[in-house]
Amino acid sequence: MRYFLSILVVAVLFLFLSVQIEASEEDDMQSIIIEVEGDVQEHKAYLEDYHPFVDVVATYDKLFNGLALQGEPDKLEKMESLEFIKGIHAVQTYETNASTVESLSDEQSDAVIPSDLNNTNYTGKGVKVGVVDTGIDYEHPDLAGNFQGGYDLVDLDDDPMETMPDQGIPTLHGTHVAGIIAANGDLQGVAPDADIYSYRALGPGGAGTSIQVIAAMEQAVEDGMDVMNLSLGNDVNGPDYPTSVAVNRAADLGVSVVLANGNAGPDNWTVGSPATAANALSVGASSPPQQIPYLYEPSADKRVPLVPMAGAPTWKLEKDYPIVNGPEQASGKIALMHRDDIPLYEKAKEAEDNGAIAVVIANNTDGMFQGMVENEEGPITIPVVAISKKDGAWLSEQIQADQLYLETAYQEVDSSIAEFSSRGPVTVNWNIKPDLVAPGTNILSTVPDGYQLLQGTSMAAPHVAGAVALVKEAKPDWSNEQIFGALKTTANRMEMDGEAPSAPIMQGMGEIRPKQAIETDTIISDPMLAFGKVSTSKETETIEIEIENTTNQEQTYSFDIPKKEKGLTWNLPQTFTLDKKETKTIPIEVSINATQLNEGVHQGWLTLSENDEDYHLPYLFVNQTADNPKAMGFEFALKPFSEDTFLYRLYVTEPAKRVTVDLYDPDTLVHERTLVEIEEPQTGMNEGELDKSEIGDPGNFLALITVQLEDGKYESHQIPLYIE
Repeated sequence: MRYFLSILVVAVLFLFLSVQIEASEEDDMQSIIIEVEGDVQEHKAYLEDYHPFVDVVATYDKLFNGLALQGEPDKLEKMESLEFIKGIHAVQTYETNASTVESLSDEQSDAVIPSDLNNTNYTGKGVKVGVVDTGIDYEHPDLAGNFQGGYDLVDLDDDPMETMPDQGIPTLHGTHVAGIIAANGDLQGVAPDADIYSYRALGPGGAGTSIQVIAAMEQAVEDGMDVMNLSLGNDVNGPDYPTSVAVNRAADLGVSVVLANGNAGPDNWTVGSPATAANALSVGASSPPQQIPYLYEPSADKRVPLVPMAGAPTWKLEKDYPIVNGPEQASGKIALMHRDDIPLYEKAKEAEDNGAIAVVIANNTDGMFQGMVENEEGPITIPVVAISKKDGAWLSEQIQADQLYLETAYQEVDSSIAEFSSRGPVTVNWNIKPDLVAPGTNILSTVPDGYQLLQGTSMAAPHVAGAVALVKEAKPDWSNEQIFGALKTTANRMEMDGEAPSAPIMQGMGEIRPKQAIETDTIISDPMLAFGKVSTSKETETIEIEIENTTNQEQTYSFDIPKKEKGLTWNLPQTFTLDKKETKTIPIEVSINATQLNEGVHQGWLTLSENDEDYHLPYLFVNQTADNPKAMGFEFALKPFSEDTFLYRLYVTEPAKRVTVDLYDPDTLVHERTLVEIEEPQTGMNEGELDKSEIGDPGNFLALITVQLEDGKYESHQIPLYIE
């Protein structure tokens, strides 16, 4: 029996589709991407000489070493024996129910329109933007004029169309992203005259491997993209994950790379690769002023935040209703359900068929999630929302103890950071992420056959990619550093409840303002001050920033000296002058007495002033230790073309003595067996192989991942695993 642990390595960051995925029957021809050691062209020649029945479709040597191959499965299987091959990445197709699309209607009049961000006279004309995503419906009337080509890294051909229903789980994400950047029809994007190229790295259902994403990026670099948008990622918070490394290499080659920060908020440390890349713009999501519904239980004074699901009506309940566990007794009540392998639509539909007033689905992992319950043939007609795992457990306990009634209340909020938007900082190097935020909720854009409202950092990132195109058109001589610096320098720092500013790890520099970036008198090229981790009792750290005067006049700057704080002393140049067009390097020094400060993350803001203009520079350092995850991103799957060898990968963020992955029965919590044990793991990616005889019986498990740190302390977390 072949076992398979279903973990998607790369997932689209706007919605998580809860679907059952099944591999389709093998076609006569199969596509794979292989990683190799040594000279790629030499390996290409070898394969052409000694394996003539395998076609070398493409070679990659800029962002990683590899080749794309096509051939019959039995011919490709022989690749495994070649010594120069490091890894084989098979491309699979999947089948499930189709998603729906919506037409532009009066009901969407309150939507956020991408073109609203562009208050400039520029349109992105002449700028080439590559969209690394699920493909693009290039026949859409709002995109057909701007679409210029691309490549399909899933099927390895020149047709980067979205996945259609007859090909598996249909997709729409890349088309929505492309429309935000450069739609030019009934709907206008941020940069409506930019040239759009599509690089399909994510296949049916919006899933793909890291190598497909990296290969897509390499093709985009080869094709001369000016800007690259990646609204995708994973849950590995590390700066040296392969996709993050590839992003930095693309940036070094002159491409402006824009990334979605992730949808795993509001917890800290939730940014995932490739948004952890230091040399790209990682983008969080902001929300416009709105009325946000939440559930309230008065006797416990308990508030339960809600995240609406796409494809269901808006939550507008006007009185209190009882809530029950499951759909069976839900007539006239709110049905509480829990996320698992059953599609979200099926859960919601069952509750609706049983007469439920509304459906609440609790997450099965920490944090919130974005879900969709769309179905064209049988649309859901009652509100469906997501809540956190913690709130779901609390509600279940209260229901079991007594009948529970919940009322709907509404919170009036100003423009703010979206609840789902992932937070930093990055582990290992402790960088601040995101860099910027942009509109990411209620965004109207193109999808196959029409238009649709979606939300997520996937929608925020293309707003910034479009803004980069505007700046590139306006300032063709500016470097990437100047463009990124101008966008960061002029961003609008956002506040919480109109008072204190939101934390740097929530917003970076703040909300993007393209017009101000183009017209700025000052560019701070590296304004986000990450001082790293303090490991001794007293340390002095210095960061040098570059400040450019873009005007033809002398400008004088001064730092506001921060209020005295125990354990923290700043040494800042109070006043300095820049001549016209001058760039100057300015040192920022801080002395930290670790014994006088609490352990953990410390962050705040410095203010630089020039005349009436204030520039807010976020800073961050970690004192001794922090509550960051110590291990993450566990992957486990059968090795391609193998019947009895399994591969595992695990990312470790700090020096450790040992890591173990133990499997538990999810119902009884009885320990079943130890699946993986790594002695002296390295900081970063740890990989290995297991024989089928070591895996044990298949089934559903809770995997407890435990890290023994160098100081002897233990850190652990659990994830659900299904071995089929």
